[in-house]
Amino acid sequence: MTITPSPTSQNINQAAPIPQTDLPLNLIELPPGFEINIYSDQVPGARSIAQGEDGTIYIGTRRNGVVYALKDLDGNHHAETVQIIARDLNSPNGVAVYNGALYVAEINRITRYDDIAAQLASGSMPVGRVIYDDYPNDGHHGWKFIRFGLDGKLYIPQGVPCNICAEDERYGYISRINPDGGGFEVVARGVRNSVGFDFHPQTGELWFTDNGRDWLGDDLPPDELNYAPTTGMHFGFPYCHAGLYVDDEFGFPGACQQYTPPVQPLGPHVAALGMRFYTGQMFPPEYAQQIFIAEHGSWNRSVPIGYRVSLVRLDGNNPYHYETFASGWLQGFEAWGRPVDVHVMPDGALLVSDDLAGAVYRISYVGQ
Repeated sequence: MTITPSPTSQNINQAAPIPQTDLPLNLIELPPGFEINIYSDQVPGARSIAQGEDGTIYIGTRRNGVVYALKDLDGNHHAETVQIIARDLNSPNGVAVYNGALYVAEINRITRYDDIAAQLASGSMPVGRVIYDDYPNDGHHGWKFIRFGLDGKLYIPQGVPCNICAEDERYGYISRINPDGGGFEVVARGVRNSVGFDFHPQTGELWFTDNGRDWLGDDLPPDELNYAPTTGMHFGFPYCHAGLYVDDEFGFPGACQQYTPPVQPLGPHVAALGMRFYTGQMFPPEYAQQIFIAEHGSWNRSVPIGYRVSLVRLDGNNPYHYETFASGWLQGFEAWGRPVDVHVMPDGALLVSDDLAGAVYRISYVGQ
């Protein structure tokens, strides 16, 4: 199935500037030696981040239904152009680039835009082809983060269409397909709603975040950082939460002993989304191959938490410290920004997307 632009949107659209006051970056707190700047503040609903071989930054969205292409034309670490390259899509949250093609994940399907750089250079809206469309149509937890593993396969989650519900093989897993859409297989189950994962840069093993269920109080259960070194692992949902808490409706005696617990419990209801191993050279050596996590922030906690970028420090495959790296998007009970995804740039800087502020930030290390 080929996806062609609608007759009213044949040409790439330059995103219209958004009237807004300056974002209060002075409120962001970072470790000594780091600074944050705006890569672009003209990206409404900015969600997942991917980068093309030519340096173009692709940004997915949810409610906005569009995909953006951002270009830093003069190397000043700021995107001079923001273009809408696909529109009228069904929550195109996930974007990934592989062998020159852009992959976009909607609720129930994956579309591939071949030779995306050449298509953009033509000035016309890119034409894509649907390579897989057998995911459920449920909107609840149906938006998808996608990323290619070191094995050359595209990994795609399928969340559950509920807060808590009985296990159903159609939901609650992470899958993978070949770049042409074939070879579908499930690699992990018992996953409530993962919206971020990455692969260890040396071993290629899968690590992922998962959002815990709601309505067990402010402090239960924690969100999760999980480690899946082999396929076929089950991470507990809906029977056991975070490896410790047996669900009062679907659990059973000994449930938590039967499933794989998280390697690192995260904050309760912080909405841990995008995560990356730090593979750059810019940051100090102690950040090498450590995990950055974008925490979107709680929505129903009596005292809100999250709204930050956190850091999980590892010794090999063993997390030993979970800490705040960047904070300040939450001021008291009011948030002016919500981090969604993180991305390590070729120069080692860290991009952070923010769907509330409609921005992408660049965090760099400038020294003590």
